Amino acid sequence: MMKKFVAMLLALSMVFALAGCGSSSDEGSSEDGTVSSGTADASVAEESEADSEAEAEGSASEAAAESAKSEGVMTYAEYIAADVDTEVVIETYVQAKQSWWEDQATVYTQDEDGAYFLYNMACSEEDYEKLTVGTKIKVTGYKSEWSGEVEIIDATFEIEEGSYIAEALDVTDLLGTDELIDHQNEYVSFTGMTVEDSGDGAAFLYSWDGSGSDGDDLYFNVSLNGETYTFTVESYLCDNTTDVYAAVTNLQVGDVIDMEGFLYWYEGVNPHITSVTVQ
Repeated sequence: MMKKFVAMLLALSMVFALAGCGSSSDEGSSEDGTVSSGTADASVAEESEADSEAEAEGSASEAAAESAKSEGVMTYAEYIAADVDTEVVIETYVQAKQSWWEDQATVYTQDEDGAYFLYNMACSEEDYEKLTVGTKIKVTGYKSEWSGEVEIIDATFEIEEGSYIAEALDVTDLLGTDELIDHQNEYVSFTGMTVEDSGDGAAFLYSWDGSGSDGDDLYFNVSLNGETYTFTVESYLCDNTTDVYAAVTNLQVGDVIDMEGFLYWYEGVNPHITSVTVQ
């Protein structure tokens, strides 16, 4: 009798031991075979990380594709290295239009690497209307230089797919340095500059020598760290109906102002200003 009792106890012990092992090996699974919450969370996290990596790679690929040049098109570095009077082929994006006259357009353009000023480019009036800010164009013309301003002349263009609008780069600290010209024709900003006397106590002049009148270009002097620079409101770009034209004609000597515009070059830095704010 005692042997049977002992045998029963041993059998029950083995059953409980097997049950314990089964419970341990099945940890993380339910009775119906589904994955427990701990394993599911880890799986979801891995999938989410993989999705994020794929999305980042996709965005990088799209950005690279957008900035990549078509066959036969120069990079900005190649354009800069090209000799004056040689043919150049570029892809760029319209940032502002200065003027159209007799099927010729003058346009400020830029890509992610630098800017190009297109002077008197062949353009019908119908096509000129299509050159909205951000429009991508392929341009074939000749690199030229006039009084320090590097530009493209005798050009033709075709509109392409794509869009890019540059943000103003603050170049205030580059004024008076050799590095400033590296940003020629780019959309830039200047901050904390002081309006100086442009002649006989005036804060601005109509035309470069004061001989002009309302509607002509505006010239005004601003200073930073003891150095004075002449900035311009180009009337073809921003005429006397624009906010910036009105803002400059209302300036007072001593005003501290912030500005945005295009880093044009004429016998030195001579930005074409499109926005002025008095601090």
